[in-house]
Amino acid sequence: MTTQENAKAILENVGGAANISNLHHCSTRLRFALNDETKVDADALKAIPGVIGVVTGAQTQVIVGTAVADVYRAVEKERTSGGSGPAQAGGGAAAPKRGFSWKRTGSAIMDFVVSVFTPIIPAIAGAGIFKSLLVLASAVGWLATDSDDYRLLSAIPDAVFGFLPLLVAYTSAKKLDVNRPVALGLVGVLVFPAFTALLAQEGGVQLFGLTVPNVNYNAQVFPAILAVLALWGVERFFMKITWSPIRTFFVPLMCFIIVAPIMIFLLGPLGYFLGSLLTSAMLGLYSGLGWVAVALMAAILPLIISVGMHKAFIPPTIATVGATGRDPFYLVASLAHNLSEAGANLAVAVRTKNTTLRATALSGGISALFGITEPALYGVTLQNRRTLAAVIVGSLSAGTYLGLTQVAAFAVVSPGLASFSMFVDALNPMNIVNAAIGLVIAVVVSFVVSALLWRDSDSGTIRALNKESGVEKEQDLSPAPGDAATGPVHSRVVSPLTGEVVALSAVDDAVFSAGILGDGVAIRPTDGAVRAPISGVVTTLQDSKHAIGIRGDDGVEVLVHVGLDTVQLNGAPFTAHVAQGDRVEAGQLLVTADLAAITAAGFDTVTPVVVVNSADHPVTVHATGSVTAGDALVSAAANSAAANEKELTHGAA
Repeated sequence: MTTQENAKAILENVGGAANISNLHHCSTRLRFALNDETKVDADALKAIPGVIGVVTGAQTQVIVGTAVADVYRAVEKERTSGGSGPAQAGGGAAAPKRGFSWKRTGSAIMDFVVSVFTPIIPAIAGAGIFKSLLVLASAVGWLATDSDDYRLLSAIPDAVFGFLPLLVAYTSAKKLDVNRPVALGLVGVLVFPAFTALLAQEGGVQLFGLTVPNVNYNAQVFPAILAVLALWGVERFFMKITWSPIRTFFVPLMCFIIVAPIMIFLLGPLGYFLGSLLTSAMLGLYSGLGWVAVALMAAILPLIISVGMHKAFIPPTIATVGATGRDPFYLVASLAHNLSEAGANLAVAVRTKNTTLRATALSGGISALFGITEPALYGVTLQNRRTLAAVIVGSLSAGTYLGLTQVAAFAVVSPGLASFSMFVDALNPMNIVNAAIGLVIAVVVSFVVSALLWRDSDSGTIRALNKESGVEKEQDLSPAPGDAATGPVHSRVVSPLTGEVVALSAVDDAVFSAGILGDGVAIRPTDGAVRAPISGVVTTLQDSKHAIGIRGDDGVEVLVHVGLDTVQLNGAPFTAHVAQGDRVEAGQLLVTADLAAITAAGFDTVTPVVVVNSADHPVTVHATGSVTAGDALVSAAANSAAANEKELTHGAA
C-alpha cells in the first residue's frame, strides 16, 4: 500500500474525517482528538502497514514511527479532499455525541487546567521573586519605598499580576484554538483603565439602563477563562455560517458585540465569584485545620506528586496569591516537602555503598535544595520505602512548625534556596526567619531518619528488571560488542544524557512503556545537553526539536525523545545544533534542552531512548543507576542486511 492508501485506511478506522475535532503529530505518532471514540477500530488500525501500535484514551494515538510527518501530510490531504470536505474535517458536526464518562471529563478538565496555567507560571514566579527582592531591598535600607526607583521597579512585577487576565486569555485561546488577538482584545476590556475608571466612579456606570457590576479584575484568572470559553462558542458558530469574503471582519465583530456584554454583566462577575470561592475554600481549609492542614499536606505531597495530582493545586494557589498577595498553605507545605527530599537523599548518598546510587542521591538532593525535586523523588524516594518514610517524617515535622508559626509565601514558585526570598514579608520580619527554621527542620529530620533507616539491601535503584526472564537481578554494565566468529555483531548505543536510568516499563506513556516503539531504556536527565547515542545520519528532527532519530551505519535506528508530551511546547525550551540529514558522530551535541523550563511548564523530563527497529536488532540493556553522557547504555544486535553487508565488506578488506 502507498502512503496515501495507508492514510485513507487510518482515516476510515478512526471514524472518518467528520469524527476528527483536532489532529496533530509528534515525533512518532498521530494524535487524534475525536468526537466519538467508540468509532475507533483499533485492530483494523494495527493491521495497516506502517502502523506500529494504537493507544486510546483522552487522545487516540496512532504510532507510525519516524515516517510520521509524511503520514500526517497524507492524512490531512485525504481529510480535506474528496468526500471528506473541509467542513467535515474542521468540525465534526455530524458525529454523534459521546456518552458521558467521568474519566474522560476529568482528563479533559485536568488537561485544560494544565494547558492554561502552567505556561504562565514562569512569568508569575519571576515577578513574585522580583517583588520579594524589592521588599528585601527596602527592608535593609537599600531602597526607600517612596522613592521613584522603588515605584518604577515595582511596576515591573505589578504589571504581571495586574494584567494576569490577559496572560490567562492568551493561554486559554491557544488551548481552545480561537483567535488570540480577539481574545486579548475582549478580555483587555476588563483591565482597560477607562473601563475600570467608569466602574470606580461615584454611582457606578450603566449600560442601556443596566448597572454594570463593580468588580476589580486585576490578578483574576477565572473571568478570562469564562470569557474565552464563550468566545470559542460564538466564533465557531459564526465561522460556520459567515460568507467567506466578509469572515475576516464580520466574525470578530459579532464576537465583540455578543461576548463583551455577556462578559461585563455575567461572566466577569461569575468568574470573580468562582475565584473568591476557590480562594475562600483554600483559606477556609487552612483556617479550619490551621497547622494541621499544612503538616498533612506536606506529608502526603510525595504521594500526590507521584500521581500528578499536584497540578490541581495550581489554579487555587494562583487565585489565592492574586487575591490576597500571599499563600499560607500549599506553597508552605511544598517548602517542607522539597527540603525533606533534599535531606533524605543526601543521607542516602552518605550511607549507601553503591556508587551509582550515591551519585543519583547526591545530585537529586542538591537539586531538591533548590526546589527541583523530580530527580530525588523519582530517582530515589519513590523506589525506596525507607527513604519515602524519611521524607514523610521530615515533611510532617517541618510542616507542623511552619503551620504553627503561620509562615506564608508571597510568590508562586517551587520553594528552595534559590527562591527563598519568596518568604520575605515587609510587615512580619519573622516570616522568613521561621521559614528558614522550617527549612532546617526539614533537612535535619529527614536526613537523620533516612540515615538511621537506610539499608542497601532494600534499594530498588540498584536492581534492574530483567525483561526476558521476569526476575530481578543486577545487570552487567560492561558493553557487549560481540564477535563475528561467535555471534552477531552488536551496535553499541551510548547514553545521550547525564542522569538516572529508568526502566522503559516505568515511563508514564503507554507507547513507550509497552515497547510499542521499540525496546530500550529511559533517562531522567540532570543536564540538558543531548548527545548522539550512535554514529549515523539524522533521519528525524521536527520543528518542535523535542525528539531526534538517527540511523546508524549498521541499520540500527535510535530515537531520543526528550520529555513526555513536550511536543506541546512547540520547540520553546529546545535549541537544535544539527539538522535533519546531517551526519553525526556518537557523543556529538544534538540538542540543548532547558530542563527547568520543561519542568516549570508541567511536563516530565524523563527521556526514552529506544531502538525503533528492535524487532530486527534485539536490544540488551547494560546500564542502571546513574549514567554520564557517553557511557554504554544498551547494545543492539546488528544482524540486519545492512550489518551483514558491512561485515562482508570488512571481511573482504
